[in-house]
Amino acid sequence: MRQYVGQNMTIDKDVPIPVRDGSFVMANVFRPLGDGPWPVIMNYGPYGKDVHFSEFMPAVWATLQDNHPEITSRSSLTHLTFETPDPEIWTTFGYALVRVDSRGAGKSPGLLHPNSPDEFQDAYEAVEWAAAAPWSNGKVGLLGISYYASGQWMIAQLRPPGLAALQPWQGTYDFYRDRTRQGGIFSSGFVDMWWNRCVVENQHGYASSRFTDYFTGERNTGPALAAEELAANRPDYIQDILDHPLEDDWYKARSADLEQIEVPALVVANWGGLQVHLRGTLLGFEGISSTEKWLRVQRGSYFMTFYHPDNVDIQRRFFDRYLKDQTEAWTGEPVVKVDVRSMDDGVARSLTATAWPLPDCVEQRFHLDAGAGTLSTEPPSTRRQVSFEARKGAAVFSTGPLQQDLTFAGPILLRLRLASTTSEADVFASLQAFNADGSEASFEDSTLAPSPVSQGWLRASHRSVDPSRSGFLRPFHDHHRHQPLVPGDAYDLEVELWPGSLSLPRGAELRLTISGLDFQSSGEGLANMGHDHPCDRPEPEFAGTHTISTGPDVPAYLALPSLEQQS
Repeated sequence: MRQYVGQNMTIDKDVPIPVRDGSFVMANVFRPLGDGPWPVIMNYGPYGKDVHFSEFMPAVWATLQDNHPEITSRSSLTHLTFETPDPEIWTTFGYALVRVDSRGAGKSPGLLHPNSPDEFQDAYEAVEWAAAAPWSNGKVGLLGISYYASGQWMIAQLRPPGLAALQPWQGTYDFYRDRTRQGGIFSSGFVDMWWNRCVVENQHGYASSRFTDYFTGERNTGPALAAEELAANRPDYIQDILDHPLEDDWYKARSADLEQIEVPALVVANWGGLQVHLRGTLLGFEGISSTEKWLRVQRGSYFMTFYHPDNVDIQRRFFDRYLKDQTEAWTGEPVVKVDVRSMDDGVARSLTATAWPLPDCVEQRFHLDAGAGTLSTEPPSTRRQVSFEARKGAAVFSTGPLQQDLTFAGPILLRLRLASTTSEADVFASLQAFNADGSEASFEDSTLAPSPVSQGWLRASHRSVDPSRSGFLRPFHDHHRHQPLVPGDAYDLEVELWPGSLSLPRGAELRLTISGLDFQSSGEGLANMGHDHPCDRPEPEFAGTHTISTGPDVPAYLALPSLEQQS
């Protein structure tokens, strides 16, 4: 262990935390000057406690530096690592921060096994170590983005006695439907990027890692190991996912049992979290048993919003209440607060409520007409069909210029009647908005790229819905069985588009695109990372012709959670 003493904090670097099998994981501890005791904020994960934000995600760091003086003016950001709170800020608030390299990552030796039950059992023991430390007041909170949010659900379900509160900022609980298989379709683009560039790159012993220890300037991954030993110390992560196409016991062990979570929680979702985190963050709030829980739904880059001074103040007040017992710090807060996006990706209005989904929302249906290519509040008068090649074409439906304002916020449902010339069909649905002048309204997402209003995915052979777990405009597909299509037969599908919000003025347009491949937005390439692994979507099975049927007696419509019912 090394110790560094700065102007406002003491840093204990490379502190070994013992775990159950006699091994250990390495941590950095940032403490305010003095003897304490202090409440503790912990992060546990594979990205590297000693890898600076600027090195881990240079493009996002550059955006922060260039465009966010409200963040850079408050801290030197010397100790900022990816998706975790800033010790320079939090030690001045009277908190100790503990950052832990999960087993097999960075400075921690052993088997690298992210998202596994073993990893979060280690995290449980790290929480208990921090709660019992001599400088700790015995109360530990979890705070972070993405992986450092998703892991909170997994740790909290184990109920470590020292865990006092959660703050998952944009982190899904659902490993199957959100992290790896949207609608049952393997999210190959994201998973490949994440595993190889973010995790394997920081494996303990990896001699070719591009990551350096920002304290020492040395390679971050410790003593070099031979290629054979490195391979033995990690799973074949992508193959494991391919080997489990359904939500079986392997998958269930990697998603939290939300009903086991009872500690106070402030849950923060972001409309910009399409494809990975948005859906499961909201469902995490709904599903936990905590009697003291709050939800915030924001817009913009969730990297930047996490560090914005207004949000840091929210984080601090919540933890002051539950980690410092300062009751007055968090009183009178609305249970739910939702920012509704405007067409220019701002905030059109902020809503408060007592529950999620918003109780004031009503279902507003826009019926598909395959003949006219329209979305209308009235069902079509005749039966029509539209066909397209799954790998090349699409069916597009438009509202045309809206005749009155439309505001919606919440879950979105698409019902379709679809046939395929093959035994399988993947449905990719994208919802776009256009201004009255025809220009597209695009929205910042987690990758800082423009994205549509919402997207949804469904493998037609996974069409089975569990009514007991479904909600308002939100079908819950169980993904427990594979039901091949009979070529040429039509099937009624319920496609879950991810929650969205938007305030559209009169004259604006909504456009729904349904295809058999990833949506591409206005020359910007994939709006989100793709789904096209050859083992998951082989030809010719996924290269058939799809036919959508509509008509007065056909359930084919887009249902929005409207706050302003259309006539």
